[in-house]
Amino acid sequence: MVRFMSFSSGSCGNCYFFGDEENGIVIDAGVSLRRLKKALEENAMTLDSFGAVLVTHDHLDHIRHLGSFCKRLHKPVYTTALLHMALSRHTFTSDHIASCRRILPDDSECMVCGMSVRYFIVPHDATQTVGYAIGYKGHRFVIMTDLGRMTDEAIGYARQADTVVLESNYDMDMLMGGPYTYDLKMRIVQGNGHLSNDECASAVRRFWHSGLKNIFLCHLSENNNTPELAYRAAEEALEAAGAEKGTISVRCLPRTRPSGFFTL
Repeated sequence: MVRFMSFSSGSCGNCYFFGDEENGIVIDAGVSLRRLKKALEENAMTLDSFGAVLVTHDHLDHIRHLGSFCKRLHKPVYTTALLHMALSRHTFTSDHIASCRRILPDDSECMVCGMSVRYFIVPHDATQTVGYAIGYKGHRFVIMTDLGRMTDEAIGYARQADTVVLESNYDMDMLMGGPYTYDLKMRIVQGNGHLSNDECASAVRRFWHSGLKNIFLCHLSENNNTPELAYRAAEEALEAAGAEKGTISVRCLPRTRPSGFFTL
């Protein structure tokens, strides 16, 4: 039974689990080990339930606790060579990541914890930002948590997936009418920041296919979005794409608390 769980999804921290009772992977380390352990134990699992960590990029809300993960768990950390170079110099990771360092190959799959993992680059204002396409027990899982705009490559991987985790960060009207400075608003909207509800919906229309079963909307802004707005945009996109109502589950992941496990 392959499952997915979000431990936190937003600017306060990001961390996700994909796998089953035999093999598991954690994606990003933006929550403390204490929080992670508690959430796993509440679902009859332990820190031994995952065997590796994937890193999407080096912004603090995704790697704040990665050094602690490495120091205490000694589990392998997989990401690109460029990101590992940045992590080896980062204040929060430099002291403990060396022995856990595992570099993913370019343009090919890598076996991690019995799963086929392949990264793809997405635009975001970090050293480098990647999404992941993961294959396991007949499931194709794609996650892309921070991206300023959708790429054809990302759409291509999502078109092959039964489950897609995709950023739906902000509502344009809320952002532009809100309290953020002009410079911060421009950073968010100009292609290397975050994906709006409308941009997410456009992507959903492009990657919808008959094998798609689950869409999880992640990294919703606390100040510039609501779950209702994000959900409505994605549902309307599916309807416009021709999806039969009720065949695809759309869920907004909570920002600051665990989501509980979803069976995929």
